[in-house]
Amino acid sequence: MASTTAFKDRNLIAVIGDEDSITGLLLAGIGHINEHQRKNFLVVDSKTQISAIEAVFQEFTQRKDIAIILINQHIAEKIRPTVDRYQEAFPTLLEIPSKDHPYDPSKDSVLKRVQKLFGE
Repeated sequence: MASTTAFKDRNLIAVIGDEDSITGLLLAGIGHINEHQRKNFLVVDSKTQISAIEAVFQEFTQRKDIAIILINQHIAEKIRPTVDRYQEAFPTLLEIPSKDHPYDPSKDSVLKRVQKLFGE
């Protein structure tokens, strides 16, 4: 079991989302650019390639300064196999709704894992 000191540097929330979601969260103060000019967010639009979304997802899951990754559920659907393979506790992955796409619990990878754990 890792000590709590291993998690003390995880103080960022990362976001992969549509423009409205990112804008709202940036206005709430989550935006950060580190010393290597790496952002903690990715704006996904119709021109964003799936490979770019997967690359940023992989980067965010490897970073040691990120505690939580928020991803719009409709974007998570685009990389569902990658999202479903992610099993780590940190950074924690949360699928969130967007203005145009309501939350669907049947698609949520974390909720599916919890249901499997409890045998539902």
